[in-house]
Amino acid sequence: MPATIPRKRTPEELLQQVQAEETYERRGKLKVFLGYASGVGKSFRMLDEGRRRHERGQDVVVGAIQPKTSPETDALLSKLQVIPLKNADGVPVMDLEAILARHPAVCLVDGLAYDNPPGSLNASRWEDVEQLLEAGISVISSVNIQYIDELRDRVEKITHKSVKQTVPLSFLHSADEVVVVDAPPEMCMTRAGDGQNGAEVSSEAQKLSELREIALLLAADVVDRQLEAYLQRNGITQTFGAQERIMVCITPRANAAAMIESGRRNAERFHGDLTVAYVGQPEISADDQAALDRNLAIAREAQAHVELLDGEDPIDTILDFAHERGITQIFVGHSAREKWWQRLTGTPLDRLIRGANDIDVRVFPH
Repeated sequence: MPATIPRKRTPEELLQQVQAEETYERRGKLKVFLGYASGVGKSFRMLDEGRRRHERGQDVVVGAIQPKTSPETDALLSKLQVIPLKNADGVPVMDLEAILARHPAVCLVDGLAYDNPPGSLNASRWEDVEQLLEAGISVISSVNIQYIDELRDRVEKITHKSVKQTVPLSFLHSADEVVVVDAPPEMCMTRAGDGQNGAEVSSEAQKLSELREIALLLAADVVDRQLEAYLQRNGITQTFGAQERIMVCITPRANAAAMIESGRRNAERFHGDLTVAYVGQPEISADDQAALDRNLAIAREAQAHVELLDGEDPIDTILDFAHERGITQIFVGHSAREKWWQRLTGTPLDRLIRGANDIDVRVFPH
């Protein structure tokens, strides 16, 4: 088999890589301690991280902390320089101007979801943090998943508690490190002696376990995006990921319902992504088009990403897309009937399996 020659990158791609590297080096680093419920100790972990960095010689300040503190957090605060909050129309807010002027190496910021009063430099505290990062100041922060905007409705269904102020998920995705403060659910529960019966305790434990799983999945998603960003900055073609990415290839005659349902179950089991792809054909009968439309409707009902691919060779088109998107599993349909010449030259399925390399291929007979 001839050796594969890597594609030479274009000048535009090289420029984008250099710019991405410069931006990454110039920008401050963001570390977020993520909690799934009140009481897991995320603020303590944030301050303790600041204390350890200060003791190693880093220039660390506290930019904002929650109004109510425990004796343990007070002990940590006493060892760090605190930039006092300023009063803005009667509201205590982080003094962004003072921190930028002080320009520490690291700033600790709690309460990411707080909104700033009208007239402030930024509408929300997380935007203040973004400005600190752009100025080259690294930030260590903490937040509960209930304050993540895109997760708010899901968490509210579990906790029956609503919040007004939120942080966009894209901000968490931009973090250089997300640490789940993984205290056991039992530590966060209201004690049974506070009037709860056994059924209430069990229900609360179940809710906390569900919230914990959401937090762990969010952290895994951030890791996956960090991997993608690293590969892009270094011009490396991605062929793997931290999560499963399943691609179901359908045709008008494929058993799409079974393939998509299996793909959906696997995506949920491995907390991955599901893509349903179809390679367009130049001439297609009315019956086949109707069958294809039904299959695509099944894909959309399963909330899969639907991709209509275009290429002269279906196998090359599928493989190019799979390698570009970091697909980890390909589901395809295959007829047991083969033409006589395919016994000599190999079937399209044989070509797909040979070209898939590290991608798993699962075959559904039809």
